[in-house]
Amino acid sequence: MTQGAPRTPDRRTVLGAAGAAALAVPAGLAAGTGTAQAAETGRTHGQGGGRGYRSLPVPTVIAHRGASGYRPEHTLGSYRHALDLGAHVIEQDLVPTKDGHLVCRHENDITGTTDVADHPEFASRKTTKSVDGVSYTGWFTEDFTLAELKTLRAKERIPGTRQENTLYDGRWTVPTFEEVLRWADEEGRRRGREIWLHVETKHPSYFRSVGLPLEERLARLLRRYGRHRANSPVFLQSFEPGSIQRLAKLVDSPRVVLLSGAATRPWDFTEAGDPRTVADLVTPAGLRWIASYAQGIGPTLDLVIPRDATGRLGTPTTLVRDAHAEGLILHPYTHRNENTFLPAEFRRGTDPAAYGDSFGALARYLETGIDGIFSDNTDTALLAAADFAERTAR
Repeated sequence: MTQGAPRTPDRRTVLGAAGAAALAVPAGLAAGTGTAQAAETGRTHGQGGGRGYRSLPVPTVIAHRGASGYRPEHTLGSYRHALDLGAHVIEQDLVPTKDGHLVCRHENDITGTTDVADHPEFASRKTTKSVDGVSYTGWFTEDFTLAELKTLRAKERIPGTRQENTLYDGRWTVPTFEEVLRWADEEGRRRGREIWLHVETKHPSYFRSVGLPLEERLARLLRRYGRHRANSPVFLQSFEPGSIQRLAKLVDSPRVVLLSGAATRPWDFTEAGDPRTVADLVTPAGLRWIASYAQGIGPTLDLVIPRDATGRLGTPTTLVRDAHAEGLILHPYTHRNENTFLPAEFRRGTDPAAYGDSFGALARYLETGIDGIFSDNTDTALLAAADFAERTAR
């Protein structure tokens, strides 16, 4: 299906809900996921008793930046649509404003995700910065107060691929993380269930270097909204292991170390002169080290099944088995429906923005035994997970 073809959101919602219902299986009962974590006594703010991450369905479908395949990412509209489709967990990426508020943007460079370029009053704020060793030119959240940022409107980040999402350009503002926490509590009461969040600290070393550390601000908000316990409905994630280690000293919320390409190094390793790469972290010894302060990993899908020189999927690695042996769950990223993002054998036609055989690709990934997956297309991932559950139950 091409991006321009008519779609039926109501059908997506119904199918997503059906997939979610089919997956109402406690994660602790799935093979390879270890023993269930004991539930902590007490109630979380607006979230009931808190049953812990082992209570989530397996495979867990994590709405990547919300329902970003259908709405501009990191908006309340995107988060709400993901819930309506049946997502088990909703992801937020956090960056700070000049006055220290945490807001939800994939990057601190907001040139492509807001209408800031259309605001002449902010023209002088355009600048060039080096963030984690990469040079960017644009507008950055840390140069705006929250009040200034709230005058901007969110828009679709990749309009050439997701033309339909541009319909919603300007509809929503940039949400603060506190607004999302309040929204999640309200949705939890309305829907009668815990609303799980998957929260990433973006560029934590960079922000600490400019006097806007993320972890302490995040921990204060988690405590204020009762999501600081081991059984709270939230995951904390970062590409910098040091950020996760810092959070482990501040709160008991479950933590996930994100892992990029095998040859890359976490930026905090680069700054500290630590020679280890991601390839070192996915060895049994590296995973054992991660398990000493985290409950899971979020590897790129290529670390689970690498692609060959033609872009086709190869033989699965031992990462799932090795991580499970250390008691770690795996939440790989990122599934998307469009041809441009799919392995070569699952692309259909020549239009990079058209949908390929997303179900075929998801089947390959889910068969490896991963515990969940980040997806821009919640409904597709839920149906694939339901298919997988049905096959394995036979």
